[in-house]
Amino acid sequence: MTRVLVTGGAAGIGRRIAERFLDTGARVAICDADPVAVDQMKSSHANVLAETVDVTDEAGMDAFLSRVEAEFGGIDVVCANAGTGGPAGRIEDLDYEAWQDCVAVNLHGAFLTCRWAARVMRKQKQGLITITSSTSGQWGHPYRSPYASAKWALIGLTKTLAMELGPVGVRVNAICPGAVEGDRMERVLEREAQAGGRDKEEVRAQYVQGVSMRTWVTADDIADSVLFLASPAASKISGQVLAVDGHTETNAP
Repeated sequence: MTRVLVTGGAAGIGRRIAERFLDTGARVAICDADPVAVDQMKSSHANVLAETVDVTDEAGMDAFLSRVEAEFGGIDVVCANAGTGGPAGRIEDLDYEAWQDCVAVNLHGAFLTCRWAARVMRKQKQGLITITSSTSGQWGHPYRSPYASAKWALIGLTKTLAMELGPVGVRVNAICPGAVEGDRMERVLEREAQAGGRDKEEVRAQYVQGVSMRTWVTADDIADSVLFLASPAASKISGQVLAVDGHTETNAP
């Protein structure tokens, strides 16, 4: 039975990844900073190991990850997925604490997750780590400098860990979603519209126009890609950055 961990796994992309693995018969553990979402996940899926944990809390993460390792006896797939959109605005107007919070959740949370995964998987000599970056981490993104910077750094982390862990049979890949339908993206649109002094629907139209396929993606599209990477068909895919976005042409305002 495949053993899977998903951070940020109680809502949005993370929840769909977790649910899709559950559908395959996998044993799944999730953590999330939102206690309401965690309770909802537990209610919907009695067989999931779920805890409320802030991925930037080292002691909290160490305790949660130790529980997963003890109960699962190891781990096969780790999805370092937890993230936050952070503040929107011109860099000269951004608050330093808000910048730090955004980078901490997106980058430092992935570090704590991957540090544990690397230790466990190196001992096992097998495993897959997927890191949820973003097309903003490939292109940059006006008015979203902390988010784009953190997501760009995750690609560097992915490439480096693939080099470190490849010799022992562990694969590491990054998934770069584009604009994903859902409540989170609606909040992003609102922040960007306010930061740029524009209408929310104008920002939405800009996102669609900036993609070759003229469409957004869904959480299921991202989950499909993660399940593919976890399949035997992807056994030689490592160190790669997979954009699931309909091909982003521009993030320009």
